[in-house]
Amino acid sequence: MSISGKPFQLRQVGLAVYFPTLLFSAGEAAFIPIVPVIAQNVGANLATAGLVAGMLTLGIVVGDIPSGGIISRIGERMAMLWSTLIALFGAGCALAATTPLVLGAGIFLIGLATSAFALARHAFLTTFVPVAYRARALSTLGGMFRAGAVAGPLLSSVVLALTHAPLAAFWLMVAFTLSSGAVLLFMPDPEKTFGHAKRQRDPAGHVVTSGELEVEQESIGLIHTVRENWRVLARLGGASASVMVLRSGRSVLFPLWAVSIGMRDADTALIIGLATAIDFLLFFPSGQIMDKWGRLASIIPAMVLMSISLIVLSLTHDVSNPVFWFIATAFVFAIGNGIGSGILLTLASDLANKNNPAPFLGAWRFITDSGAALAPMGIAALTAAASLAIAAAATGVAGIVGVIMMMIYVPRFLPRKK
Repeated sequence: MSISGKPFQLRQVGLAVYFPTLLFSAGEAAFIPIVPVIAQNVGANLATAGLVAGMLTLGIVVGDIPSGGIISRIGERMAMLWSTLIALFGAGCALAATTPLVLGAGIFLIGLATSAFALARHAFLTTFVPVAYRARALSTLGGMFRAGAVAGPLLSSVVLALTHAPLAAFWLMVAFTLSSGAVLLFMPDPEKTFGHAKRQRDPAGHVVTSGELEVEQESIGLIHTVRENWRVLARLGGASASVMVLRSGRSVLFPLWAVSIGMRDADTALIIGLATAIDFLLFFPSGQIMDKWGRLASIIPAMVLMSISLIVLSLTHDVSNPVFWFIATAFVFAIGNGIGSGILLTLASDLANKNNPAPFLGAWRFITDSGAALAPMGIAALTAAASLAIAAAATGVAGIVGVIMMMIYVPRFLPRKK
């Protein structure tokens, strides 16, 4: 049953809930592989281009802090509509940019919008989906983000091949974002479909839905929750942050590597799109592996494959066929990331207080997203101080350290039930 008393069926929310998410994420993914090229076109060197690309993740982390409170005040649908406007403004800044600073500012704004959009969608599903259906609903939401990550680069590669203009990737992002906003505006409000959510008051006295209270608690209780759970957050949270270092490093390192070995823009977008498609296809088996053989059965091979692929990539810049190795390592990384789909969400759910999980999940997400934000900055610094190859190798080594931490701390904090 739904909270309104009507029988719940997941397909009831399919178009209105998931379709805007697919469009928004496809728009974001469309321009990511081309950011280093555009950054170089406005005067950035290779290290600065990596820093500009990292502005997206930094925006997401910064956006994690206020998004819960904002959503609790204006509602999920309005938060997503405002997110599309902010994303469009960020795209406008990027299109008009003549310096790396303006380009980075535009991409940072898109990161802020992405954080609020994703959290608003999570709040809606938390509010309206019965507990019996929640895991399937949220896993499907994750699948929409991954599907967008496949569609965006593939369509971007076609547009770039036809136009030979790197900025066309941002115009594609604008089209996807406008489409997402149109769906939100003109399709029936899902809240009206299910009836109004149960309302309650937050600690400040504001009337909110249960899902909005949850995301608000994630921001309000961040410092307290970190203090209360610092041991597990420092150890297992730190290990999980290394997963995000690998994933965030991938989004910066592979596009930069393609630029450094002279690949065409369209070819880069195509290869990254195909690799992301491999990643997406392994989304469902990952959950089965974890449920049947335990969390480490997914975590260890996933992190090892991602780490080794970056270490191998670091050794191939000056070989006779660097494009082959670029493709091979991108695909191996995608297999590892696919096997590891949902590992951080699952670990967080396993560790959270079952009666009040939101504050812990918020603290967990802040730590893991911080790892994702720090990776591009570290890559930019290492590239400037040494080389891109050193940056790739260091990211891979960080992943290996994370594997060791996982092997030590997962059994300690999550002993398997006999």
